[in-house]
Amino acid sequence: MTLGTNSLGNNGRMGREESVTRHGQIVRTRQWHGVRSGDAVVVNGPKERRQQWTFVAHVLNEATGNEWVEVRGGRVGEMKGRSFRPEMIFPSGSRKGARVVGLSLASAPQLALG
Repeated sequence: MTLGTNSLGNNGRMGREESVTRHGQIVRTRQWHGVRSGDAVVVNGPKERRQQWTFVAHVLNEATGNEWVEVRGGRVGEMKGRSFRPEMIFPSGSRKGARVVGLSLASAPQLALG
């Protein structure tokens, strides 16, 4: 079952994919806390901080309450699919050298104002 509505793209045609999909108790959302599928994010893990990641989807298991964020990327040239806890995902500008500064997207959503 698919939820949500398609929106019109820049050229007036229907969008490519739904923003929310449901498979039983699993709900996948292609936008979450101000990031959309394809946006660059930082993953705060020992190895992952040095790698390039893009947001794919936020996933919620309604039966258990577990949630995770799907990303794609890795080392330069790689496009691995990985999943991380929401508190490990930070906005793209939060990496300062080898450190991650600021709050995660789970703690401080990057929502548009007004």
